[in-house]
Amino acid sequence: MSLTLLWVVIGVALCLMELLVPTAFLESALGVSALAVALLSGVVTQLNLQIGLWMIFSLLTFWLLHRFAPKRTPPTLLDATEARTLTAIGPGQTGRVIYEGNSWQARCEDEGVAIAADQLVFVVHRRGNTLIVLPQSILRA
Repeated sequence: MSLTLLWVVIGVALCLMELLVPTAFLESALGVSALAVALLSGVVTQLNLQIGLWMIFSLLTFWLLHRFAPKRTPPTLLDATEARTLTAIGPGQTGRVIYEGNSWQARCEDEGVAIAADQLVFVVHRRGNTLIVLPQSILRA
């Protein structure tokens, strides 16, 4: 099997793998680079030089294609994580909790429940900059 055909097979296989299992353009960068080396294999006949070209082309292609990858958004709040109240949270009112080392505005999910200061609460979700919490006592009942 000639080296040109080998590079074409590797390039096509890597590009097809990117379609089946997306890897943020990594496999497609490797595949496109292999196809470029296949085009140059008539001029560059030594396998060591072809592998070196493939690595250089892969880095450049990945750098160019990486710009089109979707940007990762920062992680949102995890479900049912713990926080501790800094101030009392009256029924239907907001207070303050300490969550992941920061002070957050918080409101109880149940509008009729009051939560005392220095109580363990669970963060249910977030609404804007306000954490929606439930007291630990409600969850145990």
